[in-house]
Amino acid sequence: MLKKGFQIFSPDPIKTKLPDDKIEKNYKLLRWRVLESTFLGYAIFYLVRNNLSTVAKDMQNALYYDKDMIGNILAITAISYGLGKFVLGAWSDRSNPRKFMAAGLFFSAILNFIFGGVASYGVHLFLWGLNGFIQGMGWPPCGRTMGHWYSIRERGSVFAVWNIAHNIGGGIAGMLAAYAAMHFGGWQAAFYFPGAIALIGSVYIWFRLKDTPQSCGLPPIEEYKKEDYIDVEIHAEPERELTYRELFIDNILRNKYLWVFALANFFVYIVRYSMLDWGPMYLREIKDATLVGGGMSILIIEFAGIPSTLLMGWLSDKAGGRRGMVSLLCMIPILFAFFGIYITPAGYLWVDMVLLGIVGFFVYPPVMLLGVSGLDLTSKKAVGTAAGFIGLFGYLGRTVQAKGFGWMAEHFGKLYDKNFAWEMIILCILACTVLSIIILAFTWKIKPKA
Repeated sequence: MLKKGFQIFSPDPIKTKLPDDKIEKNYKLLRWRVLESTFLGYAIFYLVRNNLSTVAKDMQNALYYDKDMIGNILAITAISYGLGKFVLGAWSDRSNPRKFMAAGLFFSAILNFIFGGVASYGVHLFLWGLNGFIQGMGWPPCGRTMGHWYSIRERGSVFAVWNIAHNIGGGIAGMLAAYAAMHFGGWQAAFYFPGAIALIGSVYIWFRLKDTPQSCGLPPIEEYKKEDYIDVEIHAEPERELTYRELFIDNILRNKYLWVFALANFFVYIVRYSMLDWGPMYLREIKDATLVGGGMSILIIEFAGIPSTLLMGWLSDKAGGRRGMVSLLCMIPILFAFFGIYITPAGYLWVDMVLLGIVGFFVYPPVMLLGVSGLDLTSKKAVGTAAGFIGLFGYLGRTVQAKGFGWMAEHFGKLYDKNFAWEMIILCILACTVLSIIILAFTWKIKPKA
């Protein structure tokens, strides 16, 4: 049973091929449909994952949690999400993305409802860790779907468009959580409202998303986009799902390039999530921001990444798929932005917001491109597993920063003062930015294998 996957998640069967005169129309229609449904669905995943940091200080005050405890909740979520993305990613490669993604969104919604209804640290730790694991049912089915419906030469540009779902979902999550907490009964509402939206989203995905082109009576993408595969021999035999050995050993563990991209992703994610996890609290404690101001910082970071993701995705395609090169160039301005945040005194919140916008503008292209590299360097039948592997390292990085920065904020704050503690945290972020640049230098010339 495990080898074949649970029956409810089994892929849709291959249908008889449609007449040639209907293929073009149906392919265009369904390509848009899978892009739109995975976009909206993944954006909603963020509503029930990124809502905690905005109300972390309110939970701290109401439940007498310290920063180390908040850091533990963030850390267990990060590591469980990384594991979920890897383990469930392999499962998703052998499953129907429509059913798989809808189920993940449904379970995450339920966990948000329960989280808002309890006031126990141990239970919160367990629930948010489990939510992180279930969230691993979000990206992999999207990657599998896009890998089957879009060709190699389209991936940078198309994934750039799709990747905006991160920014829209992540940005709205902070503001939605802040609004709900202020107007509908405190921090608990920051979990109830997104949970309700996620329930609706799960139903939408169930009825809207499609599996492979072949399950819709269409030819595989290689046959439809022959000009994109001019140097690749296209075989006539039907596609098959890979075995777990082929997924993990042949496509992942023996792929040296994936290891380099994964290690780079470790440090990129520390930089990415440093302000998403701790930015609202940092701005409220050091830069005199309000609850809404803290939530606004997340919105600025996320939305600033929209135009740059589109631009850099297109640019990476024009550069022959050199995702690592483009990612490296994006990390350099981030280094200067965090240094600006470090030296900007309290009372100039608008300066911090501008600098956080610069961080968001340049950090999201690498986040997207390092994930796309998983598609470039493996089989389209191993997309979820490859993305999960790279993502695992990313969320190990998030785990380190969540636990490490929480510990630093609490203990250095007590030993010295909160200003010293946050200064040390910003310096650590700067160091991780430098390390990401060094590692990405080794990916400068790497291109898609096909």
